[in-house]
Amino acid sequence: MTDYLIIGAGLFGAVFAHEAMKAGKSVRVIEKRDHIGGNIYTRELEGIQVHEYGAHIFHTDNKEVWAYVNELAEFNRYTNSPLANYKGEIYNLPFNMNTFHQLWGVTTPEEAALKIEEQKAVHATADPKNLEEQAINLIGTDIYEKLIKGYTEKQWGRKAKDLPAFIIRRVPVRFTYDNNYFNDRYQGIPIGGYTKMVEKLLEGAEVETGKDFFEDKENYLASAENVLFTGMIDQYFDYCYGELAYRSLSFETEVYNTSNYQGNAVVNYTDAETPYTRVIEHKFFEFGSQPKTVVTKEYPVAWKRGDEPYYPVNDEENNALYRKYADLAAGEKKVIFGGRLGMYQYFDMDDTVEAALTLSKDVL
Repeated sequence: MTDYLIIGAGLFGAVFAHEAMKAGKSVRVIEKRDHIGGNIYTRELEGIQVHEYGAHIFHTDNKEVWAYVNELAEFNRYTNSPLANYKGEIYNLPFNMNTFHQLWGVTTPEEAALKIEEQKAVHATADPKNLEEQAINLIGTDIYEKLIKGYTEKQWGRKAKDLPAFIIRRVPVRFTYDNNYFNDRYQGIPIGGYTKMVEKLLEGAEVETGKDFFEDKENYLASAENVLFTGMIDQYFDYCYGELAYRSLSFETEVYNTSNYQGNAVVNYTDAETPYTRVIEHKFFEFGSQPKTVVTKEYPVAWKRGDEPYYPVNDEENNALYRKYADLAAGEKKVIFGGRLGMYQYFDMDDTVEAALTLSKDVL
């Protein structure tokens, strides 16, 4: 009997496994994919660390979490400064004085704030009923039309008028010439990629990839004193209350025989006509100077069973459904549920590490 069987070799499962082994527990990890690391998996291609499942930049204000991951890897000084491409027009993100100058030619914070307030005053809605009305209330029409509407509709697969207002409770607006997307104190990417970091977390564990828990569920459950399940909570219970909603993604990755494809690590395509939401040039996450470059286009996809679930759809209906599954989970005698899919909650990487550490302290 293994002390802990962990279903899923992503960041949450790997951190918990690491803490369990530090506590003297025997750990076995099974993973459905053919590699460890979950969605933060990186692989080397043309001497470049490729973020296989989309851009991942570690950022946090949590000093304990930052110290924890720095014991596992050396981080570079990468600062996330994405660009937006709207029909060939280039804008800085997040919305800041550079963006406002590009849109309106304004040069002072006072001019920018006045322009936003003018647009909000003309189109404001007393009680916003949908995402479009809420966004215009917050930021005005120009930014909404060029930089929010098309991107959001692609991401969610629905018109902005059909999306609930609460999805966009606030819009980050910065009246400084600062293109750093995050306000967190700490930020960077592990030198050599995330996979090495996860490998270090899993040192000492019995790890098996290409193993689907649901193909032999009862035997897997019987093989350990305790189980951490980081997969889809509704799938664990055989969708007995129905499916939770997710959004999925597909990726197209190509090698180009050029040293520089787009001049930036991440460019968002915010018009509705471009089918992908963003283009990632991986070498710029690590300031690469390789003669070739690797580029990934990211496409939002409607999720169906068998697809990879990337984003929980945390609207009121799905959150209510999740609570029914959470009640079932609470009745499981030796199975605990964690991670983005097990808890039906979107986590940034620092949130994932913090949640896994908190769980390990509670149960180990």
